[in-house]
Amino acid sequence: MNRRTVFAALAFTLLAFKPDAPRSEKTGQDHPYVKPRYTPVALGAIQPQGWLKDQLETMLAGTTGHLDEVYWKVKNDNGWLGGKGDAWEETPYWLDGAVPLAWQLNNAALKQKVMKYINWVLDNQRPSGYFGGITGAEREGKKVDVQHPENGDDWWPKMVMLKVLQQYYSATGDQRVITLMERYFDYQRATLQKVNLGKWTEWAVSRGHDNAMMALWLYGINGDSSLLELADMIQKQGYQWSDLLSNRDWVIGAAAQQNFDHWLNRHGVNVGMALKAPAVDYQRTGDAAYLKGLKTGFRDLMTLHGLPMGIFSADEDLHGNHPTQGVELCATVETMYSLEKIIEITGDHEYMDALERMTFNALPPQTTDDFNNKQYFQIANQVQISRGVFDFSLPFGREMNNVLGMRSGYTCCLANMHQGWTKYVQSLWYHTASGGLAALVYGPNTLKTKVNGQEVSIRENTSYPFQDEINFEFSTNKAVSFPLELRIPSWCKEAKVLINGVEVQAAKGGSLITLSQSWKNKDKVTLKIPMHLSTSNWGRNSRTVERGPLVYALKLEERWEKGNQKEEGDYFSVFPKSDWNYGLLENIVKNPEQNLLVKTKPLQSKFVWNLQNAPVEITAKGKKIPSWKVLEGVARQPVTDREGLYKGEVEQREETLTLVPFGFTKVRIVAFPVVK
Repeated sequence: MNRRTVFAALAFTLLAFKPDAPRSEKTGQDHPYVKPRYTPVALGAIQPQGWLKDQLETMLAGTTGHLDEVYWKVKNDNGWLGGKGDAWEETPYWLDGAVPLAWQLNNAALKQKVMKYINWVLDNQRPSGYFGGITGAEREGKKVDVQHPENGDDWWPKMVMLKVLQQYYSATGDQRVITLMERYFDYQRATLQKVNLGKWTEWAVSRGHDNAMMALWLYGINGDSSLLELADMIQKQGYQWSDLLSNRDWVIGAAAQQNFDHWLNRHGVNVGMALKAPAVDYQRTGDAAYLKGLKTGFRDLMTLHGLPMGIFSADEDLHGNHPTQGVELCATVETMYSLEKIIEITGDHEYMDALERMTFNALPPQTTDDFNNKQYFQIANQVQISRGVFDFSLPFGREMNNVLGMRSGYTCCLANMHQGWTKYVQSLWYHTASGGLAALVYGPNTLKTKVNGQEVSIRENTSYPFQDEINFEFSTNKAVSFPLELRIPSWCKEAKVLINGVEVQAAKGGSLITLSQSWKNKDKVTLKIPMHLSTSNWGRNSRTVERGPLVYALKLEERWEKGNQKEEGDYFSVFPKSDWNYGLLENIVKNPEQNLLVKTKPLQSKFVWNLQNAPVEITAKGKKIPSWKVLEGVARQPVTDREGLYKGEVEQREETLTLVPFGFTKVRIVAFPVVK
């Protein structure tokens, strides 16, 4: 038995007794590998509750649970089941969200469905270590081996399938996953000089850090230093994203150029995926300069291309910060995943705030209530959803990128959108290096895990992000001592922490607090994080109303129209029933607390992200701007000058406006001009 197999067997043995305990990590003595700051709990240890459970159950009933039945590319003769159909990215994309959903909801039918693909992949690895769909060369009787790696196929989709297998291993401890990865990474190390990352597509070059990340994950289990060598090799062959993100010329150039020159370096999904590259490079090398470069790159990206809902423009290229630019759904879910990995590796508070803002604002409105239709591109100030070219850098001749349809735009998002909510749920809890637990982002759920060898259950009872109180209720057979880490969001001025009703600590926003004590059955920790009203500044000096992690948009009643396009099928257009061309009064910007009124109501019993379910409304005053009109489907932003005011014609009559959280809207204004 070789050294890697011994380590892997030991890890699996430990896992069998402690399914979601942090796994031991053996670092090489001659390599500066850095262990991640936090360790995810096992998949399935977190069960969503409340509105999050409603969201995941909607996904289960919709395309996440049934994509293989309704989408021909996954349904017909699938290559990941040995057929001649899709053996590229879309099936692994779907599984990357369907696998966690199956265990988070403990749904036997979905588990059975995804296991068909997982078992085929695990059972059909080639003797050489290569895995994946049967290649054209193999169908001609040729072998994919170290001597003939050219008979293989694109590295990129295997990177996604590795993520699928890693999640499955987290849920089950199935040793076959470790065996497949060890053999595959040996194969890669032996062949990458012959058939490098760019042999088949440039996508593998631009996304190679996902491959390196999985090699580092396996190193954390088996301690095999050859995996560190492989990660170094992959990094050298891939795009040098860490250099780009730390170099301001890149992000400035991306704002200025919309041509084919280096376009994959500006491709919004690539950028979203690449945000984790400096964190992976830091984990690989221990060089803290990578984290400094990441912070520079992320802040520059959001300054030059950021939109109010917490994501950058990506339609498909990075495209500046005007509120009329689009965002691809894939860019949102991939950026969320990058932030989740950055948090895991670094523990940096800034990325926790960014993850919540993106999740609660950018993600929800880009799909329909039943999770069966999606927008390829959504727009911040989106006053209509319809066919057209808009201001996108990739408009498509069929003009279908903005509508809500199952197959509208590229279908990558139809397959990839499922990882957004499921991986956010998986990020609600972590094990800490000190042997405790950490809640770094929030949502209703129940955690069942082991701490110091003892079973502990914590129910996170909350309506967050719509209300400002989070309760953690403990269930345990006997007292157990461990530290509990909680994040205080940066937008919170001062939080209060109570244990069993007694205030024990106050903490400023932008901090992590640690509660260390012996926890008993029925203990209760209450986190109060008051949400204050504010406004923030965005493209063309526009203003957005904020409260806590949510941004607020003008509530516009909707008129839906169904249509059909020959190549892309059924779709929906959405139009407003009322006027939208308003500016916010200047006094709201000067003193939002005094000039905005908040009204809340309980969440509906069956939660859906739509206008009828919006649990918070904000009343504001505004005035109409007559010249602000739709042109080519776009409400191009009026210029607010450096004094903070729109100087064009404004109607004198004040009107009462109702704002709701961005995530509940389909048509809206979120970035407002300011008027007197």
